[in-house]
Amino acid sequence: MQRDVTHFQCEIDGGVATIALNRPERKNPLTFDSYAELRDWFRDLHYDDEVKAVIFAPTGGNFSSGGDVHEIIGPLTKMNMKELLRFTRMTGDLVKAMINCGKPIIAAVDGVCAGAGAIIAMASDMRIATPQAKTAFLFTRVGLAGCDMGACAILPRIIGQSRAAELLYTGRAMSAQEGVDWGFFSRLAETDDLMNEAQAMATRIAEGPNFAHMMTKTMLAQEWSMSLEMAIEAEAQAQAICMQGQDFHRAYHAFVAKEKPVFEGD
Repeated sequence: MQRDVTHFQCEIDGGVATIALNRPERKNPLTFDSYAELRDWFRDLHYDDEVKAVIFAPTGGNFSSGGDVHEIIGPLTKMNMKELLRFTRMTGDLVKAMINCGKPIIAAVDGVCAGAGAIIAMASDMRIATPQAKTAFLFTRVGLAGCDMGACAILPRIIGQSRAAELLYTGRAMSAQEGVDWGFFSRLAETDDLMNEAQAMATRIAEGPNFAHMMTKTMLAQEWSMSLEMAIEAEAQAQAICMQGQDFHRAYHAFVAKEKPVFEGD
């Protein structure tokens, strides 16, 4: 996969990829180029066996302020419908790539997390925040609908329909404590501890049965559109596939030997 990225930071160590937007002087906005490069990176990630988990990190005390006003919002006002649809489909493709990458993603949120930045946090599997985090789906504040990049489908599933509707209609910032109380964030961590908490979670995941983690992520996404009967059958098939894997056998033999299993992801 692509490791020498241009428009965001990427470090891979111990099976964990840590990525971050890196324009702290502007609170880490997204550009056309960073959108596209992130989309392509997450698409390629599905085929990379070295990376077991991903941390999407803040830079300079902020997660992301969303689409850059001068480099995205301004040019969009001059585009025709075909060009606009190409852009909105591209941004949606980033969310689809995150969901389908096969690797658990942890968003470590600090400071401003707005617009498309809030969407990236939403599209992650797990989210940890500092008390200073302010998450805003502020599309209506720039005259757009709240239904951006899957927000109307995903956000209600995380925090509930009424709370999601309030945030999407008003564009107001959700405080970190609200985020925890509503289930958007798993937990809060002080600024100095945020990356340690995210790293500990990512390392624990990376040391686990990674083929099974891929299957879990796949089922979490696919079961949205299934009936209960279909979901139970799909999980039966998924679990039977995992039972054929060597990690299942390693776990059994380690349990019998009273040892900690060492998973290898097959």
